[in-house]
Amino acid sequence: MIKNRLQAFFQNESGAITVDWIVLTAAVVALAAVTITVVQSGSEGLAENTGNYISSHPFF
Repeated sequence: MIKNRLQAFFQNESGAITVDWIVLTAAVVALAAVTITVVQSGSEGLAENTGNYISSHPFF
């Protein structure tokens, strides 16, 4: 009886897809965080360079 229940428990794969989705979601969140960090640092540098250029050149 216990052996049958253990076999049924180990053969049940209904929770395996949940684990796959958790890992996939964590990977997507990590990739988004890295992308946001890279874009933010790049845009800060670009904004600073643009500000320096505009302030050093008289337009009028």
